[in-house]
Amino acid sequence: MTGRQASGPRCVALVGPYLGGKTTLLESLLAACGAIPRRGSIKDGTTVGDSAPAARARQMSVEMNIAHATFMDEAWTFVDCPGSIEFAHEAHAALMVADAAVVVTPPEAERAAMLGPVLKFLDDHAIPHVLFVNKIDVATTRLRDLLAAFQAVSTRPLALRQVPIRQGDTITGYVDLVSERAYRYHPGQPSDLIQLPADVKAREQEARGSLLETLADYDDKLLEQLLEDTAPPADVIYADLAKTFADDKLVPVLIGSAERDYGVRRLLKFLRHEVPSCAATAARLGLSPGDEPLAQIFKTRYVPHAGKLSFARIWRGAIADGATLGDGVHHARLASIGRPLGAQTSKLAKAEAGDVVALGKLEGLATGSWITPAARPPAELPAWPDAPKPLFSLAVNAEKRGDDVKLSGALHHLVEEDPSLVVEHDADTHELLLWGQGEVHVSIAADRLRTQHHVAVVTHPPRVPYKETIRKSVDQHARHKRQSGGHGQFADVTIKIEPLPRGGGFAFEDKIVGGAVPRNFIPAVEEGVRDFLKRGPLGFPVVDVKVTLHDGQYHDVDSSDMAFKTAGALGMREGMPKCDPVLLEPICKVAIDVPQEFTSNVQRILSSRRGRILGFDARAGWPGWDEVQAYLPQAEMHDLIVELRSVTMGVGGFDWRFDHLTEVTGKLADKIVAAANGDGKVPA
Repeated sequence: MTGRQASGPRCVALVGPYLGGKTTLLESLLAACGAIPRRGSIKDGTTVGDSAPAARARQMSVEMNIAHATFMDEAWTFVDCPGSIEFAHEAHAALMVADAAVVVTPPEAERAAMLGPVLKFLDDHAIPHVLFVNKIDVATTRLRDLLAAFQAVSTRPLALRQVPIRQGDTITGYVDLVSERAYRYHPGQPSDLIQLPADVKAREQEARGSLLETLADYDDKLLEQLLEDTAPPADVIYADLAKTFADDKLVPVLIGSAERDYGVRRLLKFLRHEVPSCAATAARLGLSPGDEPLAQIFKTRYVPHAGKLSFARIWRGAIADGATLGDGVHHARLASIGRPLGAQTSKLAKAEAGDVVALGKLEGLATGSWITPAARPPAELPAWPDAPKPLFSLAVNAEKRGDDVKLSGALHHLVEEDPSLVVEHDADTHELLLWGQGEVHVSIAADRLRTQHHVAVVTHPPRVPYKETIRKSVDQHARHKRQSGGHGQFADVTIKIEPLPRGGGFAFEDKIVGGAVPRNFIPAVEEGVRDFLKRGPLGFPVVDVKVTLHDGQYHDVDSSDMAFKTAGALGMREGMPKCDPVLLEPICKVAIDVPQEFTSNVQRILSSRRGRILGFDARAGWPGWDEVQAYLPQAEMHDLIVELRSVTMGVGGFDWRFDHLTEVTGKLADKIVAAANGDGKVPA
């Protein structure tokens, strides 16, 4: 094969849907490169990647796994990324520093929709990628049907590079469509070159013709040769394939089985010849060439006994151990340079362009930062992807009261390691909320608080920030009088409590005339009223209420700020139950994004959750996807993402915002009020 030869270390990300076999493929790649003596097992917990307790327990990737290897004297970094969409931001970070991606997919046409989000990200960022159809040995669908299903979710044309050779129902090898050579799989070894089977020839010619026709769309000379029925030279085909791949115009499709070591070495050879160099990727990103060292942090991790590690790609120049690096705001002295192989690192004295390394103790420098020994990084560097809006939360508290400060520090580290987590203090419910991309994502983060940061925590679903208001007005007289030794307490007020329009908040008006209540005591009355509004007669904060102070009495000796504050609160406590209080629940506006085949499922979900569907339309920029707009009570949103993903093959998502408050009455309101008051009884 002749193709693009790239010099220097290169980086490839392994991405694709959950259960596609990426971690097993990483093991096979490392074994084929000689980086490890044998391929590990996910079941036995012996893989290089997925060494974290959460990954071992769930037998799934929950963070990127980075490993260095050498193939045919060329240096490679492979980054195995989680397949679950809940950890998509982790995969996006790896892709931003990769020269190319291998999209690993099982041979299941019905799961094609799961490829959509990752292919969209790759194309949006013009990242070259190859589709590796894994587990081909257990495929039950014809390859041409698989290709049609995968093409439906790819905006770039797919180009089959191999066709399988079968013996009965068993796939034993493949034919390369460019060289037209046939190979028999030889597990653990390079495939054996064999004579092209006669029964495969017609299928091979058809597939090869389709490949050449696709390439001809990008090469006029090749098109002329095909029209003239002239066989193009192999080196021309290889050159066209390399160029269209590097430019993200064409997606080659390879087949294999990582579990059985089928096609792994062929994949390595493809990567060796066609993956662009670090310099070419830097040019794609808009980085100017030069000798000044420049790197980017794409992952932060806190490691026991080692502290903070910043995983970075070196884009140009060389960085030596002990160098001072900064992002223009923060600077830190580099404590160490390590070359990663899963959880292990080997020390380096210097890292050069193309290397992916773990940099020790760069305090103050965050994921996404461009770092350099210069005073500041160059201007107009590529933007880092924004973290997705969180969709699921749990309230979290330290089990021991004295661990609150420790918990705060641990949460800070969690968010630094995973920017798609968000910690928020809810001003309405006074809960500390840990937000993430789904139930598994947040649960694993809570587990890390216990296992990694040694903070015992308790979690529970967050409370809904219900409010209450009133539906009629009342005039209420209240007198606070207490006599004891010395000065007593006396305050007398008459207030009017009345409803405001929805969204009116709270208003307090003073209509005292003739000095019935001295001016200096009026703020105390308002303070007492405001204190009561924190918890109304139904047990929730009161909104959309106006209180007017229009009469009262005082005593020259016994009246005080405290007495009038107490009288104001007393007037509210006695008057509010007479104002026909009513419960208000928050309603959110949601925009749910799903492939079109799942739109009807979404509509059923919304209807079952008291939602009001506003309509749906095609999702902008996402061919084959819909966006469903609806109003949904916040009480119904806690596990919405869980159900949504269960009926959309894990790819559905939504955006949301608070929209308005609406009244809740009847048995549902009684149940909510009883639960809030903790005694099972609805207040009178």
